[in-house]
Amino acid sequence: MDRQYYIDFLLDHYEHPRNRGPLEDATVSVTGGNPGCGDLVTMHVRFDGDRLAAIRFEGEGCTISQAGASIVAEQFEGRTASDVTEMGFDEIVEAMGKDVVMSRVRCATVALGTLKSAVEERRKQLIEAGER
Repeated sequence: MDRQYYIDFLLDHYEHPRNRGPLEDATVSVTGGNPGCGDLVTMHVRFDGDRLAAIRFEGEGCTISQAGASIVAEQFEGRTASDVTEMGFDEIVEAMGKDVVMSRVRCATVALGTLKSAVEERRKQLIEAGER
């Protein structure tokens, strides 16, 4: 796909974010960011067993970080925790258009890193509860 496709894809997610907003019954809420450029993303996740039953995000920052949060939330809702842990940062960069986001990789990956932290937080909760 060409560069313009990815630019349009990112702008669409930025201007019409999917899964944006609070999630009242979240099992886990984790905030991550990139202080160097002001990106901030909070991922709210409701787990149903190992499945990420609902994902919402809140945040502020550049177009790439906020579009990335929308893409990540949409892509992983309904999938398993292992799907999140197995996803590499290179894969999300490719999905967002490597040519477009390569100079802003930290912005592009902040949401995935935050979602990975949410999955880890859930794992810790289960261990503390004696469920794993």
